[in-house]
Amino acid sequence: MSETGMVLSELDHMLRHTRRYARKRIVPTPLAQFPSLSYRLPSPYGVVLIMSPWNYPFMLTMEPLIDAIAAGNCVCVKPSAYSMATSALLASILKEVFPEEIVAVIEGGRKENQALLDESFDYIFFTGSCAVGHEVMRKASVHLTPVTLELGGKSPCIVDETADLKIAARRIVFGKFLNLGQTCVAPDYLYVQQTVKEALIKALIQEIQQQFASKKAYGKIINEKHFQRLQALIDPAKVIFGGEILHSTQQIFPTLMDSITWQDAIMQEEIFGPVLPILTFDKLEDCLQIIAQKPAPLAFYFFSKNTQAIQKVQQQMKFGGGCINDTIIHLATSAMPFGGVGNSGMGCYHGKAGFETFSHFKSIVHKATWLDLPFRYQPYSLLKERLIRLFLR
Repeated sequence: MSETGMVLSELDHMLRHTRRYARKRIVPTPLAQFPSLSYRLPSPYGVVLIMSPWNYPFMLTMEPLIDAIAAGNCVCVKPSAYSMATSALLASILKEVFPEEIVAVIEGGRKENQALLDESFDYIFFTGSCAVGHEVMRKASVHLTPVTLELGGKSPCIVDETADLKIAARRIVFGKFLNLGQTCVAPDYLYVQQTVKEALIKALIQEIQQQFASKKAYGKIINEKHFQRLQALIDPAKVIFGGEILHSTQQIFPTLMDSITWQDAIMQEEIFGPVLPILTFDKLEDCLQIIAQKPAPLAFYFFSKNTQAIQKVQQQMKFGGGCINDTIIHLATSAMPFGGVGNSGMGCYHGKAGFETFSHFKSIVHKATWLDLPFRYQPYSLLKERLIRLFLR
């Protein structure tokens, strides 16, 4: 559902549509350029560097790779060192499918990352943290290399008093605790209207108990570094549910924290783990004003039946993408671009948008030779000036 299924969906989309995406795109020609044909011609950038993360190591490598190959590029793939087993599998698959001059896989850690970023590529596609994104963009600027940055941030989830609380709880628990919260578009924190707070918390607890009844199927935090970081963010005094930590297996079970303020440690960075802090609001306008003062998030989720409130959120708030009355599913379609804005990233991909991300569009005017209107050539006269003014209106 989260890895191979989405990759197969993107692959199927590109197999069906690449021929159409690769056609030249005819555009209107100004009368002054008559007779001619104007069009935009997609062409590959050349050699693309794709740097992928550890949290969905297969999907977040293969999806941009599919888009880049469909657009005609050669690709250097650098998977994460934190997910070594999957990185090795990716290398095995890609070496079997592609000659190395078309797709090359470089395994390793920071040393290899730095060496690659010092090279001159025609395009760089990076998925990861905002901190590393800064470094990627700095390195790319040396060679004036265009970049797409798929980053993260603290994605809010708002529930107002008109929402269906049972559905909201089920979908929030799914989106937040999928892959133990190690998802770039997971709801980072919950903002709930005071009048329905207790009812929503009760529904959240019931959903956690139902969806995660079996601990045998529960995953682990990717490594010791992130395991320790998440522990430091949990304030035991504010835990109202969960909080169970197993050091031997690096597991943190679904945890709810209440009475949270923006001064708490857990609100100072992207959580990227199975801990959901809960804040409250009385008026939606106050809530939106506070969020608007923060860096633009990658995702935004709003649970409500109030049409005016939904329109206000969609129109006023700045975010990469999101859902109304659901979480995270907006990235699971090749029909819509996926990407961030501001601190949460730049550029997008998936489907047609992915093909266009990895393509440079040449603007071309193909001029006929059987007629050559003389008014653009010197020497200029009053008649030529009038003709120019007429054609360029």
